[in-house]
Amino acid sequence: MISDEQFATWCRRLRASDRTAYEEVFRAMHDPLLRYAVSLIHNKTTARDIVHDAFVQLWTVRPTLNPDRSLKAFLYRIVRNLAFNDRRNRITRYAKIDLVRDTISDAFARPDEDLDGRYLKTQLQAWMDELPPRQREALELSRFEGLSHEEIAMVMQVSPRTVNNHVVKAMKHLRRRILAYEPELLAL
Repeated sequence: MISDEQFATWCRRLRASDRTAYEEVFRAMHDPLLRYAVSLIHNKTTARDIVHDAFVQLWTVRPTLNPDRSLKAFLYRIVRNLAFNDRRNRITRYAKIDLVRDTISDAFARPDEDLDGRYLKTQLQAWMDELPPRQREALELSRFEGLSHEEIAMVMQVSPRTVNNHVVKAMKHLRRRILAYEPELLAL
């Protein structure tokens, strides 16, 4: 896990147009940002474009970066805004076709994976998709991307308390669904 101090150091170096710092940030944050973008728009190709655009935007705004503010949260917010812009501009039907195509290719890409595990993963994703968008986003940023509630609050432009409420409600929903599906899963 990368420290807040490392992000602050990168931020200062980026302000000075340090290309090595830019490369280090890219290497450290590309994959997490890509996962986040995919979770928002469910299209890996478009998600890659969004992350690319986010890094272009980072380089463009580098002189205005503030080392006292979270660079990590700033990058997630750029990706979030770009993803929401893309979602708003896409026809829902095409996005769903891409999601089905990705899900099918993932299932065949790992034939050695246990069938029950794939089914549970599909169920969990379906249950997460039932969540209101803000709850799902807060949960994904917290549990899958490792952001603090303060960083999530900056990304989502809400208070940390609101983030906590979203995460708690999302976790309660998932717990109810898992208990109804297979009570022993939570006993492990």
